[in-house]
Amino acid sequence: MAAPDPETRATATTRAKDKSPWNWLLFVPILVPLIPALFNADSPRILGFPRFYWLQLAYILLGVATTTLVYQMTKKRGDR
Repeated sequence: MAAPDPETRATATTRAKDKSPWNWLLFVPILVPLIPALFNADSPRILGFPRFYWLQLAYILLGVATTTLVYQMTKKRGDR
């Protein structure tokens, strides 16, 4: 088996050592849906949908927004 390319290995090592505090924000979309008090009710209804259903969509948007923010804040600029 051939040895990995040195550039690929250096890039992987650099990414593995990324200790940015922005990465802690990725726990938000994991932990927020685990709080039962947020969705343990029927009202308010939006367009006839109970709170549980529209909160599921809100959690998806929260996850996308958080992931995008963390990516934008931690990506390396000018490495190329």
